[in-house]
Amino acid sequence: MIDGLPENKQLILFDGVCNLCNSAINYIIVHDKNNVFLFAPLQSDAGKHVIEKFKIDTNQIDSILLYASENDLTYKSTAALKISKKLGFPHNLLAIFFIIPTFIRNGIYDFIARNRYKWFGKKDACMIPTKELKAKFLN
Repeated sequence: MIDGLPENKQLILFDGVCNLCNSAINYIIVHDKNNVFLFAPLQSDAGKHVIEKFKIDTNQIDSILLYASENDLTYKSTAALKISKKLGFPHNLLAIFFIIPTFIRNGIYDFIARNRYKWFGKKDACMIPTKELKAKFLN
């Protein structure tokens, strides 16, 4: 179990220096009406814990992970679609893309992930949440 993660929450781990990832996290925060998600950068202690526990190769997976429990970790397009399902209508309609084979979805996801710094830029350090958002983030 990750310290500070309540059993009824899911943890989204993201690339803390990626502008696209930070924008996606801000979007999720606004639309997470049921307060399902907590967040942490991959570079954080929580992120490092999950990476080590699940033996994640960060050269292959370095943008988004969805940690639901000790035995439930998803990543790439599957994580993004599972997150959208939890955001409710109309976001949950994106689940229709589960009909596309994973290798195709992840191919598109990987193409965007490979180019995210070039297209959207990169920060020098992980984002620091505002006081209002601090409760949504694990240290």
